[in-house]
Amino acid sequence: MALIEKSKIQNVTGIDERQRNTIFCFLQGAVYCWCKNRPNEWFAMRDLMGGDNYYWEGTPLLSLYQKHYDILGKASEDAVTAAAKDSGWLLKRVIEDDKRIFHTKKEGLVRMYKWDGDSSY
Repeated sequence: MALIEKSKIQNVTGIDERQRNTIFCFLQGAVYCWCKNRPNEWFAMRDLMGGDNYYWEGTPLLSLYQKHYDILGKASEDAVTAAAKDSGWLLKRVIEDDKRIFHTKKEGLVRMYKWDGDSSY
């Protein structure tokens, strides 16, 4: 319901249900914070958890990096890239499951979202 423009949603494997649910809750909070403070602006996963927030230690997102680095044995830089992709797919699921409606678009390789601003749901 939440994405106006429909697109593929990929499942993320290699994490357990508890980790997945914790990440969903964490990302949902980030989305709500963005929408409250920047309601008319587009955002992507990198806006929520990149830049100044790139250090995932102490967050549920760390399990994505650990999956690729510790379990799959990828080099650190490759594990960071793969974890970022996983986090993007999980964010897309959070947006799709949200009760509010979001617009989406693709800019290069990045999926962007914007809340439509209607809070009457």
